[in-house]
Amino acid sequence: MSASVWALPASPFRFTLPVARIPLRGEGSLRVLHGQTTQAIEGAAPGSLIETCCVTPTARLVALAAVAVLSDGADLLVTAGSAAQVHQSLDRVLFPADRVALGEPQALLWHGLVQPGGEPGGAGWSLPGQHWLLVEEEALPEPLAAAAALSSEQQEQLRIHQGIPAPGAELSEEFNPFELGLRRWVSLEKGCYLGQETLAKLHSRDGLKQQLRRFVVAPGSDAPEAGQQLRTTSGERGALVTSVQGDRGLLLLHRRCWDQSELAGLELSLPEAAAFDSH
Repeated sequence: MSASVWALPASPFRFTLPVARIPLRGEGSLRVLHGQTTQAIEGAAPGSLIETCCVTPTARLVALAAVAVLSDGADLLVTAGSAAQVHQSLDRVLFPADRVALGEPQALLWHGLVQPGGEPGGAGWSLPGQHWLLVEEEALPEPLAAAAALSSEQQEQLRIHQGIPAPGAELSEEFNPFELGLRRWVSLEKGCYLGQETLAKLHSRDGLKQQLRRFVVAPGSDAPEAGQQLRTTSGERGALVTSVQGDRGLLLLHRRCWDQSELAGLELSLPEAAAFDSH
């Protein structure tokens, strides 16, 4: 694999993501989220923050989310994707017997303070540090305000470096969580849930046809365009480019090319946050 496409700053820095908080209150809240998202939620202790995926019945990705477990329910934090679609899906499956009150989505800002060298997971995007959920006009706490803020360009570089799906690119109903390196966001042990049958088949039969990779354009080569199909030297389908920023980006690499570190003038590597089983 090629060298890292973008090195994290050595000192603490902050980044900001727009998110939507969907509140669920009542004794059935965790059970409902357990059945409607890919991660094991039921039985989680208050204070837990669990990364999960919202998918279709055929396991196509709809949204990325995190479940903040509370003593009286949970907040579903939609970090990427359509909160309105997720809210509508939850509303459809709720009945009075579930004893769950579903609130309307609220727009918030997720501020991540990244502490290089720490344990990953706290700041979001599998990065070490802390996070805060604030309304847009709320003043930043002192630790956040003191840290250097990433520019929008740097934040996109960070997203590509980590391999985090974005709406309109990797986050699409064309792809499933396993293809995008989100295996850690999927429980294969819990009971029945939306999309489980398809995900179980993909895992047990090793049925993936493509996997997420990041790329850097090799010297002397031209950058591809998002949506471009790349071919192997023999003319076979090699990859679909999904994100491009300057000389770097993300693509879905066809299975026949998984052992390659270069394709069509692009140097390939695994994103930092991606998790793929080796078979």
